[in-house]
Amino acid sequence: MISILTKATKIMKKLLVIFGMIIFFAATAFGQGVPSKSVPAAENYPGGQEAMYEFINSKLIYPPTAKRNRMQGECIITLTINEDGSVSNARVTKNIGGGTGEEALRVVKLLKFDAIGYKLQTSVPVIFKL
Repeated sequence: MISILTKATKIMKKLLVIFGMIIFFAATAFGQGVPSKSVPAAENYPGGQEAMYEFINSKLIYPPTAKRNRMQGECIITLTINEDGSVSNARVTKNIGGGTGEEALRVVKLLKFDAIGYKLQTSVPVIFKL
């Protein structure tokens, strides 16, 4: 009976270590950084800056070329938030290459902001970090 419990405990410990490693690598290897400064566009996003970057994280796919070449950095997307909260005139202002600018643009176009009643030209930094 004791040997069965010992084996089960060892197996559980191994599974916990493996699970922890998977979570760690998923969060770091494919994770999106969050800017240390406040992003003005996030004031108009439901849930604020944290919610906006959670959404960006969930949709962002690290481009294979950028990943292969270990490209990291910040892409800046300039956009207009319309009266109804939709995004228009989005364009890449700063690009680190390897397909990151295009991916950042794709994800920022998916954002839905609160209706603010006026047009607002702003920018959103998208951080790529391996």
